[in-house]
Amino acid sequence: MGRGDKKSKKGKIWKGSYGVARNRTKIKARLKRASSKKVAVAAGEAPKPKRAARKKEA
Repeated sequence: MGRGDKKSKKGKIWKGSYGVARNRTKIKARLKRASSKKVAVAAGEAPKPKRAARKKEA
C-alpha cells in the first residue's frame, strides 16, 4: 500500500489520477471551503468562536 498501488490514495496522488480513493469533486469542494475561509478572514470578518467544553458538575 504505497506509491505503486493504483488503488490507494497515496498511489493516486503519485500517479496523478483520480477515482474512488481520490475523488476530484470532494477535493475541489474542500479547496473551495478553505479558500472561502481565508477570504472571510482577510476581509476582516471574525471567524466563529469555538464552543468551550462544559465543566463537569459535582
